[in-house]
Amino acid sequence: MLQALADYIVYRLFNLAHGTRLAEALNFFIYDSVKIFIMLAVIIFIVSVIRSFFPPERTRAILSRRHEYKGNLLASLLGIVTPFCSCSAVPVFIGFVESGVPLGVTFSFLISSPMVNEVALVMLWGMFGWKIALIYIASGLAVAVGGGLVIGRLHLEREVEDYVYEIKLGETATLATLTWQDRVNYARGYVKEILKRVWLFVLIGIGIGGFIHGYAPETLLLRYAGPGNLLAVPVAVAIGVPLYSNAAGTIPIVQALMEKGMSLGTVLAFMMSVTALSLPEMIILRKVLKPRLIAIFIGIITVAIMLVGYLFNIILG
Repeated sequence: MLQALADYIVYRLFNLAHGTRLAEALNFFIYDSVKIFIMLAVIIFIVSVIRSFFPPERTRAILSRRHEYKGNLLASLLGIVTPFCSCSAVPVFIGFVESGVPLGVTFSFLISSPMVNEVALVMLWGMFGWKIALIYIASGLAVAVGGGLVIGRLHLEREVEDYVYEIKLGETATLATLTWQDRVNYARGYVKEILKRVWLFVLIGIGIGGFIHGYAPETLLLRYAGPGNLLAVPVAVAIGVPLYSNAAGTIPIVQALMEKGMSLGTVLAFMMSVTALSLPEMIILRKVLKPRLIAIFIGIITVAIMLVGYLFNIILG
């Protein structure tokens, strides 16, 4: 039905000829816009109900009782269903460190939350199938757990700004008992809040994806980021870091790039670099991390993302 709607608008209302670049790009934009916003509304509602069981206080309490390996894995899993974005990076980070959560465990959460986005996971499943969705979540969790373990082993607590350890947020607050109606109301409000926050990024991402789908020559993309180019993965990471978008906004770009023949590992590396290494997030994290720790964090995650990209390019041939 969505494809029929897109075809009607493009070929009947706008009277564009089949096969033209403009028609292909506009068809892609209309079809993906409607589909993604429907999926976002449904998925965010379901995840928000689950998320209502894991407020920050409970998350900190759970993680503060865990140590290496188990703590890193649990933090990475909690990062998938717990809200985290650049605007909430500072208070969440302060809360975790002050509550006694090990630094490496905290970074596993920090990496996982934007990288392994639950919305992007279900959208990938709907667009490309369960195999690619599982590859995405497995590689994202591997980067989060591995990155957190390395940072924890380096004992970089001194590279956190001193005032973070001096802040006392008090004991974990007593959690109010929520009824199912409370959770439904929370989910409805969260759907509105998230859609207001991400709609522009999603449309920009779909617009870029539509342009690539309709206008970008396949030979150009394949020359610089195709399967035969050994530097395709680092090029994709270098392009992704300066960009600022959430995982949902990158999905249409990912779809368009894969349609043009780019390898899955290269596309995953691009997507992860956009969501886990965005420049605005690094600027905000500078409020709590010293430059040396930020540089180490960027270096570790960049290497890990490139390894994931090369690994899946090799596995998928």
